[in-house]
Amino acid sequence: MYIANASFRQDIIAMQPISRAISGTAAVPGSKSITNRALLIAALAEGPSTLTGALFSDDTRYMAGALNQLGITVRGDEDAERFDVEGGDGTFPASSGMLFVGNSGTTARFLTAALTLGTGEFHLDGVPRMRERPIAPLIDALNQLGADVVSAEGNGCPPIVIRARGLRGGTARLAGDTSSQFFTGLLIAAPYAQTGVRIEVEGELVSKPYITITADVMTAFGVTPEIDDAAWRSFAVAPGQRYRGRHYVVEPDASNASYFFAAAAVSGGEIAVDGLGSRSHQGDLQFVRVLETMGCEVTMSETSTSVRGPADGRLRGGEFDFNAISDTAQTLAAIAPFADGPVTIRGIAHNRVKETDRIGAVATELRKLGQVVTEFDDGMTIDPRPVTPAEIETYDDHRMAMSFAITGLRASGVSILDPACVAKTFPSFFERLADLTHGR
Repeated sequence: MYIANASFRQDIIAMQPISRAISGTAAVPGSKSITNRALLIAALAEGPSTLTGALFSDDTRYMAGALNQLGITVRGDEDAERFDVEGGDGTFPASSGMLFVGNSGTTARFLTAALTLGTGEFHLDGVPRMRERPIAPLIDALNQLGADVVSAEGNGCPPIVIRARGLRGGTARLAGDTSSQFFTGLLIAAPYAQTGVRIEVEGELVSKPYITITADVMTAFGVTPEIDDAAWRSFAVAPGQRYRGRHYVVEPDASNASYFFAAAAVSGGEIAVDGLGSRSHQGDLQFVRVLETMGCEVTMSETSTSVRGPADGRLRGGEFDFNAISDTAQTLAAIAPFADGPVTIRGIAHNRVKETDRIGAVATELRKLGQVVTEFDDGMTIDPRPVTPAEIETYDDHRMAMSFAITGLRASGVSILDPACVAKTFPSFFERLADLTHGR
């Protein structure tokens, strides 16, 4: 891997194909999804909490910074991967705030709900792309529960204004087809509503495993939500429950582990990730089962997972529903050029309203690499062709950079523009990838 500009903020990285199978253990930092849930829940808890194994990235810094701005003391030690949080016992000391959350969807959605528990007026805003990301279903649901939340420009997107006076509670109904983060925000705030909260899902719920993650973290801090994980039609939180501070260990990020598993798949090597195994409820770990279907060998224990790629480096094509593991759809798309037949990814229409339009952007960059791509509303079909050299636009989307970096491990001439965008969830990604590819 050749770094074209050695300054801290890289402009481009020219990937260098490897000539051997990659083997080793990948060091994957803590889950962004779990870290941001645990930070907010610890902030609402009674008493202090310590989070270890925590992720330090743009998204978690936005959450920690906002909490500090709201009067909750959050101290971070990046070298120790540790946050110490002094809980506010269900509210925030500050009575006003202008909160900037960058392009962190978890920070925006979770805080919008939690801020209704306070007293005062709060404004939440982000980068231009955040101002295009929908949050209207969450706003409407919170107002059904007695809150006063509005989109400042009336378009159902940030900036958001929260006029907080506590949350009444009751029943809220919202569509499930845009983001499971709306439901997580409601669930996290629900214990501090004046009455119990019931949430009813209209239509199909996307990214269901993330609700399980939310329930796990809530339970660890002393609140037990009622999750209908058979039909996924409703959730509830009984009144009178409260979070209690504790020591909480954050497991590695399964979404970010997918890039290393994919590296094993395309190189014919074997890569393990410790701390992620059958006990994990992170849905994106199921990406390894897709690789298994494509010809890889998967070994999983309770606390570790390894993937061995086919010796000839040839993956099998197929059709896959990624509705539940949509954050790994780009990973699959980026290695699809090395399959023996078409690869179809479906069920990811909601990916169009994430950090970028992740269907349109991926299709555009794959075509630059010489692939034949048929795009449709909820996914795409990739008909593999020999990879042609190209510079990959990343659209300020960390997953574009990390996914196509794996393409460049197998094919010549792949360069990643604005690789520093990986700081959103995995600042050391390229360094850790280099450790594996150079046998360090």
